[in-house]
Amino acid sequence: MDQLLNQEEREFAQHMRTFYRTEVPEEIRYRVATGQELSKDDIVTAQRILNKHGYAVPNWPVEWGGQDWTPVQRHIWLEEMQLACVPQPLAFNASMVGPVIATFGSQEIKERFLPATANLDIWWAQGFSEPNAGSDLASLKTSAVRKGDVYVVNGQKTWTTLGQYGDWIFMLVRTDPNVKKQAGISFLLIDMTTPGVTVRPIELIDGSVEVNEVFFDNVEVPVENLVGEENKGWTYAKFLLGNERTGIARIGMSKVNLARAKAYAAMTKTARGTLLDDPMFSARLTKLEAQLTALEFTQLRILSTQVSGNDQPDPRSSVLKLRGSQLQQDITELLVDVLGPQGLDFIDTATTADGFSDLPTASVDAIRDYFNYRKVTIYGGSSEVQRGIISKAILGL
Repeated sequence: MDQLLNQEEREFAQHMRTFYRTEVPEEIRYRVATGQELSKDDIVTAQRILNKHGYAVPNWPVEWGGQDWTPVQRHIWLEEMQLACVPQPLAFNASMVGPVIATFGSQEIKERFLPATANLDIWWAQGFSEPNAGSDLASLKTSAVRKGDVYVVNGQKTWTTLGQYGDWIFMLVRTDPNVKKQAGISFLLIDMTTPGVTVRPIELIDGSVEVNEVFFDNVEVPVENLVGEENKGWTYAKFLLGNERTGIARIGMSKVNLARAKAYAAMTKTARGTLLDDPMFSARLTKLEAQLTALEFTQLRILSTQVSGNDQPDPRSSVLKLRGSQLQQDITELLVDVLGPQGLDFIDTATTADGFSDLPTASVDAIRDYFNYRKVTIYGGSSEVQRGIISKAILGL
């Protein structure tokens, strides 16, 4: 990447590179590098270190902890973080609800929530998807009926990632059922300890819990927890999703995972020597490396034409999301193919009684991630949705 940067940007990249490797505990970065599951404490610790130095929420306004960086500098900040295997700031806080509050919230809501959100004193959960309103989010049915100085919320949200840790949840709720479906939605903040809120975990194929169902039964929410204007939530949701997609290509993370696959392939013996000596495998690996490089060039080209301080979502981010998610899946598939039968036993014997992996180093998460990463072409707007945005907003079709 350094060859694509000017001198000032290269110096900035070196600064971030050094910071991540000296300030964030090595044991946390090792767990990321070897595919181990992070604890809540790991994520909180890393984000608080970043926030202490002003690096947790650089995309926010400066007065709320942001940095007056160029789009390219923000890319460097994220890429070097991923390459150093530092846990990224919790997306629900840093990339989703934080920017919405900073842009559309009242001064009171900003002062109340933004400092705690940046420092991860509040762990936010996302209440968007419902059983019959996932990609068709505008069809959501969770209702919020105003009664005096409270909204009474009833309904259900699902696929609530890490909701088991949630202190608060930011919600899209229907406040007017008598208008066009996009026009009757509001953006509401709900304390998850409020009576009537129930979180039910959804166990995944590997036995872990990453997503949850959240139920709301006559939950009373103060009116002052409304962000912006009533029935303007769809506008705020589009803003949120546009911000989410900009960094969702995860190029740095894909570089790390591709390097892991390459390193293990170099240790895998074949009749020709190692798996890297196999022409078919080498061609496949080279193709992925070339595609990842092309995606990075595309991202830098887009960033170089963006204007600092412009809060409007860039529709070109859909290109990055579409291609980046496809490459993430391709790389997880590559690592599984490198492992072969060694990676199959990933639930019961992935770790010994002492907590050590029975699988090869840096491959303990291979099968788990292969299945889990089927989601990346769905969340943040499915690939079909991204193609729709590209065709309309970029190609004018």
